[in-house]
Amino acid sequence: MKLSSFGYLIKEGAKNIYANRMMSFASIGTLVACMLLIGSSLLLSMNVNQIVGYAEQQNELTVFLRDDVTDEDVAEIDEQLSQIENVMDPIYLNKDAVLKEQMSLMGDAAILFEGLEGEENPFPPTIRLRIRDLSQLTGTVMRIESIDGVQRTVPPDVMAEIVTSLKKAISSGGMLIVVILIVVSLVIIANTIKITVFNRRKEISIMKYVGATDAFIRLPFFVEGFLLGLLSAMISFGLLWLTYNYIMEIISQSGAEWLRQAQQSMILFKDVAIRLAAWFAGGGIGIGVFGSMFFVSKYLKV
Repeated sequence: MKLSSFGYLIKEGAKNIYANRMMSFASIGTLVACMLLIGSSLLLSMNVNQIVGYAEQQNELTVFLRDDVTDEDVAEIDEQLSQIENVMDPIYLNKDAVLKEQMSLMGDAAILFEGLEGEENPFPPTIRLRIRDLSQLTGTVMRIESIDGVQRTVPPDVMAEIVTSLKKAISSGGMLIVVILIVVSLVIIANTIKITVFNRRKEISIMKYVGATDAFIRLPFFVEGFLLGLLSAMISFGLLWLTYNYIMEIISQSGAEWLRQAQQSMILFKDVAIRLAAWFAGGGIGIGVFGSMFFVSKYLKV
């Protein structure tokens, strides 16, 4: 095919969008709506996972040490804890520090602890730390309790069970919703493109009868599908960006403290903008081109 013919067909594909503007508008509207639903579901799933992950990092595991541990023993225990990847931010409290902490928590009832300093102190030296992944809590606790000098641990079992269940439910539910939306979108968009091509079946037939090759006929539809998909992706991405930032602004101005705290763990759109833009562009162009090419093939068999 000559370069001049190639350029002509690309221009024709672009012109066809305006010439068939009603169906083009319907295709873009359908694709934008579907991509907005899918993008919103992805953002919701990512944010819920982020918030759950933040809650997961707030857990605390308490490690009680033997009363007779020395400073050298504590240093050795701290060294072994640092080698456990699922452990972070260990903080050591000696017996006196634990007693003072408990007295401050008791408030006016702290008088009950008076006289327990020194040898009478019933509290063991303690290390408090956080767990990175609560789904690996059992194995981590076993490794900690195997360290020489550790008496016992108090793991956040309830928190681990809740967080692990939530992460599984969010992951499975989010994926299911996205898959359903993608399938529904493909069906709706395919039908829209099918109608568009059907309305131009006579044009395709005439071109075929006068000797146009299949490639010559396909190229304008390829360009049209490409541009429709790209335009839909750009509109969807822009609308999603504006809407997401607007919602974040409303949350930041909300009087509910828990909402503002949750916002601190939410994803900033700019952090996932490139990834979402690539997904939108790839999905929009892929669906537009595939739909146009797939349905135009039926009318090439003249």
